[in-house]
Amino acid sequence: MSMTDLDLAITLANEAGEILLQKWADRGRLSITRKRAGDFASEADFEAERHLKTRLSRLRPEDGWLGEETGAGPVSARRWIVDPLDGTTNFLRGIPHWAVSIALETEAGLCVGVVHDPVKQETFAAGPGPSATLNDAPLVLPEPASLEAALFGTGIPFGGMPHIDEHASDIARLMPLCAGVRRMGAAALDLAYVAAGRLDGFWERRLQPWDIAAGLVLLRQAGARVEGWKPGETPEEYGNVIAAPGAIFGSFAGVLRRADRDVSA
Repeated sequence: MSMTDLDLAITLANEAGEILLQKWADRGRLSITRKRAGDFASEADFEAERHLKTRLSRLRPEDGWLGEETGAGPVSARRWIVDPLDGTTNFLRGIPHWAVSIALETEAGLCVGVVHDPVKQETFAAGPGPSATLNDAPLVLPEPASLEAALFGTGIPFGGMPHIDEHASDIARLMPLCAGVRRMGAAALDLAYVAAGRLDGFWERRLQPWDIAAGLVLLRQAGARVEGWKPGETPEEYGNVIAAPGAIFGSFAGVLRRADRDVSA
């Protein structure tokens, strides 16, 4: 009997996680490629992605592919979107906060998302059903009492990325109004943490599909509100994400979007 797409994604994420744990134990000897300032890939990234691509080509031969390290395959009605190692810099530095991210996109949109943290042995998963889970237990999205009590996650641009000033402005506006902001270095886990209630919201600009695809499924199935930078936009359109429980989404997004209103005023 064949596995469901969700079960397959969970199985493959665990397999890739085992590969990465072996590399993690010997990370000081890994070969490293510098993509640009502050952005790296290692042989661990490539080996995990090769494993995932090979397995999916055998088990779902008609499906398409988009991987961070190997790019896009032929166009298909179904496409797997994979980040084999989200949080490579953390991985290489010995910081135990990184994950495997696998999502499935069909013509109807993103429908399966798995974020697997091998170090902590936590698997966040969501499929076509009505809920998201953590290690098979349903996630219940809490509703923060107020913006002032909320803890947010984000990703800070690095190297020569052009939107550093924009992000500094976001933080300057938000910090006085909330309980704090965390930058933990793995967007897939940040989104999963919002779905699990560990963070009360997340925002970041100009992310790639493999950074966010699985996390978006988790967030939506957990009941979070997710939009792009402008109302009505989706993160899939431009890679910009604002996500939070409905109770604080309006005030959270309002603070972040204020810069656009100020510029147009």
